[in-house]
Amino acid sequence: MVWDEPVPIGRDQARATYLAVKRTGPDAGPAPDVAKELPGEVTPYPDGHVLVTMDLDTMDELSAQVFTIARAHGLVCYDPQRDLVHNVAPLGVYEGMQLHTGDGLVVNDPDLGLVHDVLGTMSPQNPFVALVNFGRHFLQVSPGFELEYKEGTLIRTMVAELEGVRQAFNEYATGERAFLSRYDWS
Repeated sequence: MVWDEPVPIGRDQARATYLAVKRTGPDAGPAPDVAKELPGEVTPYPDGHVLVTMDLDTMDELSAQVFTIARAHGLVCYDPQRDLVHNVAPLGVYEGMQLHTGDGLVVNDPDLGLVHDVLGTMSPQNPFVALVNFGRHFLQVSPGFELEYKEGTLIRTMVAELEGVRQAFNEYATGERAFLSRYDWS
């Protein structure tokens, strides 16, 4: 579901908004302009909310398109299947940075809140999360919190807890490199 929010919101607020809007039922009035651009089955709801329905076979590809279109229009996008919210900001410092997950999610220029939340979804079904700046460097983590960083040479370390991983990913996305001196790498 996509809609306008004046400031970035968290997953709990996005989920609550999505559920409340779904309970109201579709809107019989004219659809917002963005609805014409969105892929999949598009259903307008009250107050400018638009639900995009897609099948599981094309979900990853269509979701990426929805996220891109929502961002271009300055809209929040909530993914109820993954329980993730995509805000317009704040973004990292690397234009074109991509977020990749082991369960097929790919997001161009992810907001920092999304990166934080996605890191909590690692599981046997989602075996890695990576931030990638193609041709330059990347940071990746897998369950057990094995952190890998590559800028020329691939180096690895183990991080004790998820919050340490989240801090490293935030630093990486914002151009800081404190995580490189905080851990022993091999």
